[in-house]
Amino acid sequence: MSYKRPESILLIIHTITGQVLLLERADVANFWQSVTGSLQAHETPIQTAQRELAEETGLHIAQSQLHDCQQTNRFPILPPWRSRYAPTITHNIEHVFSLCLAEICPILLNPQEHLTYCWLPRAQALQKVSSSTNRHAIEQWVKTE
Repeated sequence: MSYKRPESILLIIHTITGQVLLLERADVANFWQSVTGSLQAHETPIQTAQRELAEETGLHIAQSQLHDCQQTNRFPILPPWRSRYAPTITHNIEHVFSLCLAEICPILLNPQEHLTYCWLPRAQALQKVSSSTNRHAIEQWVKTE
């Protein structure tokens, strides 16, 4: 069996006015998040961020548009996802990135990963997002004008 690498990215997508993109996961009811994804065998975190952005939103941008927040989080892998990792792996390392867009844009979801999306003002996104590391990244990297 091939296990996932316990290293991932979190990509906060927001506008200059503080609207935050959130995606609802297809595999866990009412779980709202930013773009996330595991690093593949020979990928760097920024390569993963660019790939996951395209896969999960349909947005294609240059790596230079992504901001590496120089922040990593370490957290326990939750039960719904434990079987994806080797039995001895209990924690994941998450690299945080952000992408600031001029304005809200349409999103093309991968229906196998996400059911729907919404753009919310920063304060509402903080209330809706499911993970504490996602909430902390929004607090830290999304500013309103």
